[in-house]
Amino acid sequence: MRIKVWDLPTRVFHWVLFVAVTAAILTGLQGGNWMVWHERAGLLILGLLVFRLIWGLLGSTYARFAQFFPTPRKILAYLRGHWHEEGHNPLGALSVLALLAVLLFQAGSGLFSNDDIAFNGPLYALVSKATSDWLTSLHRQGLWVIVALVSLHILAVLFYTLVRRNNLIRPMITGWKPAPPDGSCASSARGGPLWALLLALLLGAAAVWIADGGLLPPPPPPPPAGSLPSW
Repeated sequence: MRIKVWDLPTRVFHWVLFVAVTAAILTGLQGGNWMVWHERAGLLILGLLVFRLIWGLLGSTYARFAQFFPTPRKILAYLRGHWHEEGHNPLGALSVLALLAVLLFQAGSGLFSNDDIAFNGPLYALVSKATSDWLTSLHRQGLWVIVALVSLHILAVLFYTLVRRNNLIRPMITGWKPAPPDGSCASSARGGPLWALLLALLLGAAAVWIADGGLLPPPPPPPPAGSLPSW
């Protein structure tokens, strides 16, 4: 007996986000010509986050924020060993929400950042140099917050999988997990209609287009040939 926990859009989001965050970290640390790919990874992350926010409202059962939001009652019940629901446990939900919030800030601040050499974020022109420098500083510090949260997330997953014998990796790949052995009632995920998926994809793509300067006026055309002095 098994139950469906994670729908396909949630699983694809999870693994693509992992790859995109890893790429953003590595290219950001490398700098130089890799900043072009750092920006692309950041835009992808932003699009993924907007998709997840919409899917968290309209997706299937265990992908919805309302289902796993870590209220004080849920956290207390979990700490006392009385929480026996499917999906993210309350402490895991805290980690997930914290990571989403930090990534959203990181992707947003990167749009206005600069490196004082050759790289400017796609929306750099919308803020002053002082504001850009301030956001750039926060963006650089946020890197280590993300590294800490991702490391904590990975360690928690490994702990539950290897020590608690509750494999959290396989369901995020296949979508399925064994039904509770104690016979308690547990239902497979439901919902997540096609129109909601299309809406989430559309809004995610729109966010990337806007973040990449889609609403900004085009740059002025280069001066015609011969209008500049030959020297």
